[in-house]
Amino acid sequence: MGVKLKDLFETKKTSYEQLAHKRIAIDAFNMLYQFLTTIRMQDGTPLKNSKGNITSHLVGLLARCTNMLEHNIKPIFIYDGTPPELKRAERERRKELKEEAQKKYAQAIQEQDGEQMKKYAGRTVQLTADIISESKELLTALGIPWIQAPSEAEAQAAYIVQRGDADYSASQDYDSLLFGTPKLIRNLGISGKRKRPGSYGYIQIEPEIIVLEEELKRLHITQKQLILLGMIIGTDFNIGGIQGLGPKKGLMKIKEHGEDMDALFADIGWKSEYTYQDVYNTLADMPVTETYTTTQKNIDEQYIHDLLVKRFEFNPQRVQQSIERIQTRSSQKGLAEFF
Repeated sequence: MGVKLKDLFETKKTSYEQLAHKRIAIDAFNMLYQFLTTIRMQDGTPLKNSKGNITSHLVGLLARCTNMLEHNIKPIFIYDGTPPELKRAERERRKELKEEAQKKYAQAIQEQDGEQMKKYAGRTVQLTADIISESKELLTALGIPWIQAPSEAEAQAAYIVQRGDADYSASQDYDSLLFGTPKLIRNLGISGKRKRPGSYGYIQIEPEIIVLEEELKRLHITQKQLILLGMIIGTDFNIGGIQGLGPKKGLMKIKEHGEDMDALFADIGWKSEYTYQDVYNTLADMPVTETYTTTQKNIDEQYIHDLLVKRFEFNPQRVQQSIERIQTRSSQKGLAEFF
């Protein structure tokens, strides 16, 4: 779902050229969902090989990683671990939405309604264990580090940036700011456009950066107040937030009560199966691991071919072209500088 903070934050436009040599901690699930949702056939079905295995995620990941490496950007992918108990209601909500979309998609297929098929197909996306495992294999073959978070990937990414082991977090969601990431990048795509949900059209986008410290100063709030504001608006751990209070009115209430959580929710009320203290503690103290590596390695050309060409029937010439693009950039810069 993601916390709806967009209207309050100011962003700075950036580009792939400006991000050269930067280490970016990427929410892997967030990006994989993008690929699985948008890289599809005209009837809405995902790309598959002759054995019926989905390949959309590998197509997207290869293209995105090739472009980042070619631009000397150093990606680090972070994978979600065990979700907090407080996220159970949100997970059930998402499951119900997918089940409803699946019914409408099946109906559209029966009626041969191409527009509706396209509309609902992307909403049925599920990240399976195989898809997750296959994406990790491809990253390993490309020499790109990936980290298994104990819980929320965005919290782990924020922690890595806080420690100075990455320069930015990358996610479409603003939740990363609640977890305290110093710098967040949104719209980390290479094409300058993104598929319009439920249609064949595209919208123009540019990568944008949010600097947390600057925004907290501009809004005159603390990190704790930002978390409380997120709770007012609604997070994955308290769906819907406080009725009647959006970002702007919520900000006014936050400033009125400062960091006094008890006074704040005594004033505006609290409706959730969990206490506001439990929700706050979940956001403020999400489990992270200190055991990880962000070291980039050389690509394994044979591993890439075995995975993509032999197992998933990718076009060998196109795979080789991607490899050569990465290797050309590496040789131009020198391996020591590049990695």
